[in-house]
Amino acid sequence: MKRLGSHNNPRAVQGVADYLKTQHIECRVVSEDGHVSSVWVSAEQWVQANEIWQEFVANPYHDKYLAASWQLSPKDSPLIYQGTKLNLWRRFCQLSWILKAVFIISLGIFLSFYVYGVELVFSTFQFDPHTPWRWVTPAFLHFGLLHLVFNLSWWVYLGSLIERRLGNWVLSAIFIAGALLSNWMQYLLADANFGGLSGVVYALLGFCWIHSVLHPKSPPLIGTPVVGFMLVWMVLGFTDVLFINMANWAHLFGLLAGIGVAMLIRVRD
Repeated sequence: MKRLGSHNNPRAVQGVADYLKTQHIECRVVSEDGHVSSVWVSAEQWVQANEIWQEFVANPYHDKYLAASWQLSPKDSPLIYQGTKLNLWRRFCQLSWILKAVFIISLGIFLSFYVYGVELVFSTFQFDPHTPWRWVTPAFLHFGLLHLVFNLSWWVYLGSLIERRLGNWVLSAIFIAGALLSNWMQYLLADANFGGLSGVVYALLGFCWIHSVLHPKSPPLIGTPVVGFMLVWMVLGFTDVLFINMANWAHLFGLLAGIGVAMLIRVRD
């Protein structure tokens, strides 16, 4: 194999390595000291890989590298770190404090259902207009494994995109606005029997959508097909044709909260 180049950010190198993999270029990433990582490719594919590498050097934090990492399963990832493949745990550890905090709290509450019972846990964290901290806690409640995995996957994916572009203070603002508005409106327009991070997820979606519209000179945070899919899914929830019950008002007002944050935050292209 032939050395392509080195970089001092292992996470960034993982992204370009995963991107090379999606372009059908086999590569190997080796880190000898845990800081600087080297990318190696076959001599036959070096010229093609070098073009991608030069784009990476010019902009190592482009969103396409993060997207490539999410497209590949851990077993497909070409990154090797001191002789072992980078696993999901290491990827999780590289997330920011807010991404990890929401993930851990949601998972912890979900597991507590099996220890203390659904009724006790739900009554503890259920929305209560007279208890301010319980205006947010319904976002951490999930009533099934699929519900949990779906919401946390979108939380980490969209949250990482926003955080890398604009910082975790923007992500924090979207979380707070999305959780408060979606929970309050679901309570006012329906009842307090709801839970889930989907209102926040739709806030992230709304932010990514409108921020990309307002900043056309910057690469879009999210593709139009993804926005279209999520909007259709939200509309279907209101029609009651789906096999699951959803907090539809939370979805709608979460989306509006994210749109509102995007319109309030002024960022140069």
